[in-house]
Amino acid sequence: MYLEVRQLQVRYPGAAQAAVADVSLGLRAGDIGVLIGPSGCGKTTLLRAVAGLEPVSSGEIRLAGQVVGSADTQTPPEARRIGMVFQDYALFPHLDVGRNVGFGIHQLPRAEREARVREVLALVGLQGSEARYPHELSGGQQQRVALARALAPRPQLLLLDEPFSNLDVELRERLAHEVRNILKAAQATALFVTHDQLEAFAIGDTIGVMHEGRLHQWDEAYTLYHRPATRFVADFIGHGVFAPATLKEREGQLVVQTPLGELRDMAECPLPTAFCNGECDVLLRADDIVHDDNAPVKAEIIRKAFRGSEFLYTLRLAGGQTVLAHVPSHHDHKLGEWIGIRPEVDHVVTFERR
Repeated sequence: MYLEVRQLQVRYPGAAQAAVADVSLGLRAGDIGVLIGPSGCGKTTLLRAVAGLEPVSSGEIRLAGQVVGSADTQTPPEARRIGMVFQDYALFPHLDVGRNVGFGIHQLPRAEREARVREVLALVGLQGSEARYPHELSGGQQQRVALARALAPRPQLLLLDEPFSNLDVELRERLAHEVRNILKAAQATALFVTHDQLEAFAIGDTIGVMHEGRLHQWDEAYTLYHRPATRFVADFIGHGVFAPATLKEREGQLVVQTPLGELRDMAECPLPTAFCNGECDVLLRADDIVHDDNAPVKAEIIRKAFRGSEFLYTLRLAGGQTVLAHVPSHHDHKLGEWIGIRPEVDHVVTFERR
């Protein structure tokens, strides 16, 4: 692994609990990792510890095989060869784009420095912009200048702390795809912090979900969504609810009894012995519920959110349980209307009953 974080703990003096608690993760050279989680979960503190801006209480941080952070070793930030892209871009308003981008490579001979500035500006799609000033650029262009400046010194690792949070939603998602392409073209290894799931899915090779200082899961997006390791990950990623269920074995076949009826023929399902009396909570995603007028199970629409091509319906079953469903937007039903639904679940994700 190019970046290795082992049992890392960051604890502030007088704090009741660690800001980062026993976090371990690895990032291969050329990969993009993303840390995601609610505000105050420790993701930015972890990023700052990797950068050398926060002291390590215990555990260690290795970069290209070298220990750069531990309780005994604290390599200064400037000696780690790490580039950073901040939330507010931190461009110098009195310097033009060329001098902003060349700021971190001022020690190079002029011709070499100018050639590198041209190279990274071309990489971010801003070739020929050297003489422009930050105030003449859009937010997305300023963010690309900040990225070019961070890439110019050829850092070992690039850290990005919520770099798109000041941009509008549509631009954020588009720029996330662009930045991923730029980082891949530059063969850069990067660790990215965001609170936005769509950004994380768009940019990350591996995504880590943090909560209260702990890393709950470090995995690819598909696995986070379909095979969440903890109840928190299941609840945080995507749209879904937990429904009471009972696992049973009948005639050699596993059956899951749910408020929506029985689930059968799943590709994956835990054995009934995994839970006391087979009783558990099953995760039902919005895409596990299909609108079907002929289905025997009916549910009342209590909330609807228009998403363009689809609605996200919040539905209440006759027994009082709530489920979510993605429904094509031409099925425009009214609040209070009862519609038929059926489960279409490929594999079952279960947790201890609450």
